[in-house]
Amino acid sequence: MRWLASVLATAALLAGTGTPTQGIDAFWPQRPIRLIVPFPAGASTDVIARVIGQKLSQQLGQQIVIENRAGASGNIGADAVAKAPPDGYTIGIATASTHAVAASLNASLPYDPIKDFAPVGMLGSQPYVLVLHPALPARNVAELIALARARPGTLNYGSAGVASLAHLATALFANMTRVDIVHVPYKSSAQSATDMITGRLDMQFATIAPSLAHIRTGQLRALAVSGKTRVAVLPEIPTVAESGIPGYEAALWASLVAPAATPTAILARLNRAVNEILNSSDGTQALFAQGMTPEAGPPEALTQRIRIDIEKWRDVAAKAGIRPE
Repeated sequence: MRWLASVLATAALLAGTGTPTQGIDAFWPQRPIRLIVPFPAGASTDVIARVIGQKLSQQLGQQIVIENRAGASGNIGADAVAKAPPDGYTIGIATASTHAVAASLNASLPYDPIKDFAPVGMLGSQPYVLVLHPALPARNVAELIALARARPGTLNYGSAGVASLAHLATALFANMTRVDIVHVPYKSSAQSATDMITGRLDMQFATIAPSLAHIRTGQLRALAVSGKTRVAVLPEIPTVAESGIPGYEAALWASLVAPAATPTAILARLNRAVNEILNSSDGTQALFAQGMTPEAGPPEALTQRIRIDIEKWRDVAAKAGIRPE
């Protein structure tokens, strides 16, 4: 605590000079930094965290130690970040699931996504890809909508569980297109992906990176991506909005946060380092490979994104009658 008091005093002094990161390297970091990832090793978010962690280690001159704290749709890991000492040696990955979807549906969440965290900044957005089993005759979004309307309550789709982001993304699609499709919840996106390939499922808003090989071999048919723009790894695939559903957008996003009360100078140094990574060619390409579009910017942009998405997904869930199990 004596060290933290020194950091806080130094941070306040630096903030008063108008140069909050000037001299920060002299006292931080002095040891490895823990980066908590609220999902299991090998998950898309984990891959992105390891890319950022490795490059952040080079920027800061200290090892970034990845700690996977999976469970409860990411809420266990997020809570661990919220309750960690605010000394700059614990940071975490925050996502649309842990900080927007969870807050929009779970009144008993053990943390407040705004008050219990200090935003470092956005990392990027990763849209889903809308895929079909190739046995379905639809070749584009318009044909899928026509097929679903001709067979109400017949076509099904999978997700990683009730009230998961993919579930909400599909509910938003169904509401905007006025189609009746059946949700089949799974324990993980990997399980639903397997059933997509075997034909037990008709359609799914799937994570891009693990779907690429199946799309390229023809095991899955890609119709659209769910973000605002096309993605580098599937440049020929239009967005859902381009495909005749204006205003549609659903994306997994990832960001970096720290416990609330982390010194401002440390947060500013982290934000600068992250933005340098996101603006570098190798950092950009590494995220592109995961289907993610980098989003460098100030910490305030993350806070605004969380607030907007909480309201958005709360409204989608209410209209679709979705409640967490």
